[in-house]
Amino acid sequence: MTRVAVVQAGSVPFDSAAAIDKTADLLRECAAGGAELAVFPEAFIGGYPKGSTFGSVVGARSPEGRELYRRYADAAVAVDGPEVARLVELVAESGVFTVIGVIERRGNTLYCTALMIDPGAGLVGMHRKLMPTALERLVWGFGDGSTLDVVDSPAGRLGAVICWENYMPLLRQAMYAQGVQIWCAPTADDRPTWQATMTHIALEGRVFVLSACQYLTRADFGEDYRVEYEADGDVLMRGGSMIIDPGGQVLAGPVFDAEEVLFADIDLAAKTERHLDFDPVGHYARPDVFELVVDSRPRDGVRFD
Repeated sequence: MTRVAVVQAGSVPFDSAAAIDKTADLLRECAAGGAELAVFPEAFIGGYPKGSTFGSVVGARSPEGRELYRRYADAAVAVDGPEVARLVELVAESGVFTVIGVIERRGNTLYCTALMIDPGAGLVGMHRKLMPTALERLVWGFGDGSTLDVVDSPAGRLGAVICWENYMPLLRQAMYAQGVQIWCAPTADDRPTWQATMTHIALEGRVFVLSACQYLTRADFGEDYRVEYEADGDVLMRGGSMIIDPGGQVLAGPVFDAEEVLFADIDLAAKTERHLDFDPVGHYARPDVFELVVDSRPRDGVRFD
């Protein structure tokens, strides 16, 4: 049995240093609860700019929106930068293998990225969101097939699929084919319908699903942050984090409208048992009818040969 944790907490938007300090406290809580693996929400470092249009409409951008984007970009982190180095140190101190969502800065483009950090080996994997959803495409670039990482952890082989990427059936199949056992789903989707998606993936992949969403309020952003839609009072993101086993049984959560660390004990034997009658890339697949080809090469806009 391995104890795992899902962290439901609000980020500190536009302030990566403060968000990393908060991460330190949360990792200590995970370690105190006996967790060997912890999953944090999407964009926990750098922030998820819920409710902002960045002053943009079709055909026009405002100066205020550009200034907000500058602030957002200033809070992003580079994979080889000091903020990630600090996260690696905190994970080593806690002894908890960590999957955490960050806003990554690479060149002049931002990416929504999940980092996989081992207490002993440091940064062992990462995933850039392949398909930002709706207005996310304004502020985040597109990942490619080079970061579909599945890595070993104390709980088993894990991979991260971010938010609405979980609705991409071909991406799910690519992850299953890599032997993922622990399905980490950092998300910003706080709707009750999200729970059905997570349960479906647990059953489809015969995987343990760890879904982490933020509990985020207007106060987390500060008084000058403009929310350009009708939010439910002061709450911008309600949470809904949960842990599900390969049979679709909910082991912890969902929790709404509060910060909380969820814990569960998992046993990979439960995954093996569920493969008696279903394996989406093995005995239940039909390669004579369907074939998926994954391009795992990095796709840079400029290549020097």
